[in-house]
Amino acid sequence: MPLPPRIACFLSTSGHSGVDRLARHLLPALVGRGYRVDLLRVREHGPHLEHCDPAPRIVDLGTAHTLLTLPAVARYLRRERPVVMLSDKDRVNRLALAARALAGTQTRLILRSGITISVDLASRGVLDRWVQRRSMGRLYRFADRVLVPSLGAADDMAAYTGLERARIRAVPSPVVPARLFEEPLPVPDHPWFAPGQPPLILSVGELCGRKDFATLIRAFARLRSQRPARLMILGEGRHRERLLTLAASLGVGEDVALPGFVPQPYAYMAHAALFAFSSRWEGLPFVPVEALAVGTPVVSTDCPSGPREILDNGRYGPLVPVGDEAALAEAMGTTLDAPLPREELQQAARRFEIEAATSAYLDAMGLPAWA
Repeated sequence: MPLPPRIACFLSTSGHSGVDRLARHLLPALVGRGYRVDLLRVREHGPHLEHCDPAPRIVDLGTAHTLLTLPAVARYLRRERPVVMLSDKDRVNRLALAARALAGTQTRLILRSGITISVDLASRGVLDRWVQRRSMGRLYRFADRVLVPSLGAADDMAAYTGLERARIRAVPSPVVPARLFEEPLPVPDHPWFAPGQPPLILSVGELCGRKDFATLIRAFARLRSQRPARLMILGEGRHRERLLTLAASLGVGEDVALPGFVPQPYAYMAHAALFAFSSRWEGLPFVPVEALAVGTPVVSTDCPSGPREILDNGRYGPLVPVGDEAALAEAMGTTLDAPLPREELQQAARRFEIEAATSAYLDAMGLPAWA
């Protein structure tokens, strides 16, 4: 009986990024479908999947530096002959392209980018922008397919880099465990979730400029001047003290909490009155999807890219201009007054359920749903 096809995943991450979260869901699901899955590991880098069940095979590339992995990846391709290799992020994607060329194998190469490239690179230096834009436009055409998490990110990549749009495919990310749609979640151990407390508005993300929590706090201050409410933002980042100072200066310091990072914030989402998303740009954000999956209303900026697709052009929640605190405050108040039914909100998240999205990934890689 022939062995199942082998899929290689070449990833090098911080250990707590969006790619890590995607890998923690996708790779075990691929193993569960019957595929032999290898995670090519750069030492001291993520993703950390040793304790997943089922777990992929971890292949140590023998170095702690991503840029030094080229010979090891080429040797792996010649030795193991995977039918597909999936890589993510531009630096790793370029190495994957070079490794396949060096190995001389027929492995199908699938590159992924999880960002809206033109907006993300706008804040980079001139040289960095030139290198990434040129590498994507010139080199990615040698891949078999390029995956992005949203149609907006796909259109942006084609327009910005010149890469042929037909080579780029938007595939929903595996975000939501199936159990999340039905499983009761415990009330978080925080006094703001106690019965009789004011409505809690929740947000989640790194405390950085891209997430634009400053605009969210200003919008909350407007809302708080009209009605009782509280705002909680889960996450860590260099803007923490700046955000606390802003809340105090607006007179809402007692009603804004930044408790820190929570690995799985599902219970917080499930027991919040509203989830607010204020990013300036994304590829496709996970946290609004997770909030919808537990039946919590969502208000979001109409940032590039993802929220408009997740909320179906506003059908499942209001979309407001990026940086517009007045519009965000109004949308939060309107949604608190008239939230959509739980079942309707959950419907928006169904295509991001892990197994559904895994099937979409396998199709994009040219593989059957089951090995």
